[in-house]
This record gives sequence, structure tokens and C-alpha cells, in this order.
Amino acid sequence: MRYFIFITVEGYTYQPDSESVEPDVENSQVLGFGRGKDVDEAFKDFVSENTWLQETTFNDVIAYELSTVEVARYFELHSLKS
Repeated sequence: MRYFIFITVEGYTYQPDSESVEPDVENSQVLGFGRGKDVDEAFKDFVSENTWLQETTFNDVIAYELSTVEVARYFELHSLKS
């Protein structure tokens, strides 16, 4: 089984505690994950598991294959500050 992450570059993001009416960051957004024998099957899995997508205006979706979903490592940006 292969694992994929699905993202879009549509939309904007606000950083935490932002008071701006304008978006703070133009970036990509994670829409979800899917699995299958290939990217097409994984996309079908992704869509069926995320029915809320039909209610959004997102259209352009990009898939990236993940090497594993069993190992995740989390970081905190604020821990880098002295």
C-alpha cells in the first residue's frame, strides 16, 4: 500500500493570534491523505474519506507520495529562539 498527502496552493493562511484582515501567509494547505496501489487509487480514497471537500471551492489538488506514515517527528519553531 502506498501513502499520499494531498495539498492545494489555493487559499491563504493566518498565523495564530493574527488581527489582520489580510492573510499573513500565502502557502500550500494540506487537504488530507489517501492510500492505494497507485496515486489514482489513493486520490479516490482521499476523496471518499473527506466528503467535506465537495462543500469547498478548492479545485487544484497536488499529490505527493510519502515514504512512511508510521514515523512522525514534531518540531516547535519557538524552541529555536534564544
